Amino acid sequence: MKPLELKVSRREVIGKKVRFLRREGIIPGNIYGRGFESVPVQVDAKAFKQLLSRAGMTDLVLLKLDNSDEPLRALIRDVQRNPITDELLHVEFYQVRATDRIKAEVTLEFIGEAPVLSKVKGSTLLHLVDSLQIEALPDNLPHSLQVDLSVLEDVDQSICVRDIRVGEGVTMLNDPDQVVVKVVEAARVVEEVPVSVAEEAVPAEEEVEEGEEEASDKD
Repeated sequence: MKPLELKVSRREVIGKKVRFLRREGIIPGNIYGRGFESVPVQVDAKAFKQLLSRAGMTDLVLLKLDNSDEPLRALIRDVQRNPITDELLHVEFYQVRATDRIKAEVTLEFIGEAPVLSKVKGSTLLHLVDSLQIEALPDNLPHSLQVDLSVLEDVDQSICVRDIRVGEGVTMLNDPDQVVVKVVEAARVVEEVPVSVAEEAVPAEEEVEEGEEEASDKD
């Protein structure tokens, strides 16, 4: 996958004054990284939203900073939003070197259909993990890891971490025996409440009503 590109500019506005940038359709942010000096930046909100719709937290982004000859290699590390309006408030870019292996959490993409669901009535898939930890060079970081469900043909069959394929140069950090998805039988729904349980519930309700009457008398 070709690295995504984004134009950013050095930011002079800091502190509470950054709210004026947001009103103009500009998102304040920072570029930082191990061994790099932190740089306050700003980016066009529309351009960043377009990039965000395509990029994940493991997609390499080439940041074109002002008049720099070479773009900065970075990952989107954090995006802050207004919890009420969902407005973009701030973005953090983590600058990386092409030769440094980095750890990242990659989401799982479940593909295909499990034959067991149509073969065994009442069977269902239990998804236990939705992301995994990996280590790789920035250029080798995958956007996601695919989990093929078409291999699941029987109840109690499962897919473990060791069954998931990763690209060349990518190291899986999770336990190989960790279960990602498993076929189980759906729990039966109890349609009728046992008589004994219903009988025990009556005195409890009466006690609550008596308690409420006593409270009213005291008031």
